[in-house]
Amino acid sequence: MNRCILLLITLFMPVLAHAAGDGARLDLTGQWVGMTALLLFFIAYLAVMAEEFTHLRKSKPVMLAAGIIWGLIAWYYQGHDIPHVVETALRHNLEEYAELMLFLIVAMTYINAMDERNVFEALRSWLIRKGFSYRALFWVTGVLAFFISAVADNLTTALLMGAVVLAVGKDNPKFVVLALINLVVAANAGGAFSPFGDITTLMVWQKNIVASNGPIGFWTFFHLFLPSLMNWLIPAAIMHGFLPRAKPGSGGKMVEMKRGALVIAALFLCTIALAVSFHSVLELPPVIGMLTGMAILKFYAFFLRKSTSGRAQKGVGEIGSPAAFDIYREVARSEWDTLFFFYGVVMCVGGLGFIGYLGLVSQVIYGDWGATNANIAIGLISAVVDNIPVMFAVLTMQPDMSIGQWLLVTMTAGVGGSLLSIGSAAGVALMGQARGTYTFFAHLKWTPVIALGYAGSIATHLIFNHALF
Repeated sequence: MNRCILLLITLFMPVLAHAAGDGARLDLTGQWVGMTALLLFFIAYLAVMAEEFTHLRKSKPVMLAAGIIWGLIAWYYQGHDIPHVVETALRHNLEEYAELMLFLIVAMTYINAMDERNVFEALRSWLIRKGFSYRALFWVTGVLAFFISAVADNLTTALLMGAVVLAVGKDNPKFVVLALINLVVAANAGGAFSPFGDITTLMVWQKNIVASNGPIGFWTFFHLFLPSLMNWLIPAAIMHGFLPRAKPGSGGKMVEMKRGALVIAALFLCTIALAVSFHSVLELPPVIGMLTGMAILKFYAFFLRKSTSGRAQKGVGEIGSPAAFDIYREVARSEWDTLFFFYGVVMCVGGLGFIGYLGLVSQVIYGDWGATNANIAIGLISAVVDNIPVMFAVLTMQPDMSIGQWLLVTMTAGVGGSLLSIGSAAGVALMGQARGTYTFFAHLKWTPVIALGYAGSIATHLIFNHALF
């Protein structure tokens, strides 16, 4: 019974741990330090889940909890004359976070730069002016969301396509609800088969996982393309029959991309190629390739700034300002709350894992349940708990699994959030964008259909990628 209670608690508070070198580590799971740390994280995560109602940014409670948890651990170890073990473990967690943070800053900067150059706005205006029927627009936005989210984050993708749906279907709430649910599922599914599509896939790629039947490289993730496609197509096909047959009116003004927009998009693709090459060929962390690509973007931003200044002096300047494009403005527009939330989660669950909860959870989940059942359950948990701490827990447990199992948990952690509107950033953002129309219960009504897609993606992976198990 005690074991079951512990499992229930820790499932909703995934843990991250790392062996602290060869130093002695104390099992604090039964000590007041461990209990206090567990309670602190539980309270902090409740505050995160209540963000929609309290309007307290999610990074604040987890950052505070992280500092207190590690402070308690360090104080306890100091009292036992083991001063450097905690520092070693803490530095390792910081190193992992720094790599991912810098990687994400580069990706966010490129997305922001393309947004500033009107790349996404031009696409949105084109879709609105084409005069698609409701059913055609449902599929066009779904397809675009699926493929755009493979290189851009699901939040940006959902907001972009959501603006199109709301602009065209504002007079048809039924269409809006179905189309937005379709976007959430498509954006989450599209991010699951690409190392750049979601933070969870990025973490797995950067972690250099070596499974029991080989390493997981960049191209390995694309085995998930067909399962991810099924995850979106199955619910989309069912929802198609409930869509209105009418055709909304077209219109809207044409939006042109600013100078350099397509060049920046091409540089983003080159930066992705650099990250892959640095990791695969030179065996360096992918973030080095990303930062090199950002340096190239900075040089191009300098060129745009200088050339725009010259054009402005001749009376043909862009928006009449020599400072029309500022690369550091795009860096500043990064999702800093998300990045700091990421820090808080990594450090909180890192502390909980260092205390000793990791071994207990790993034994119950992967030892007793089996890898397949455990990985399916991970996806269901990610519908309630953010997939970042869930995936970090699995990565640090590093259970002895095949490539197929690692891909399975990567996919389920990414697409499981589609089951509920609060399960992913895309769903939460669209609830705010379409307030009063797309709601938690409107999404919940279609959860059984989305669950069919979830089951279908797992079955597709087990059947078509059976050689990887």
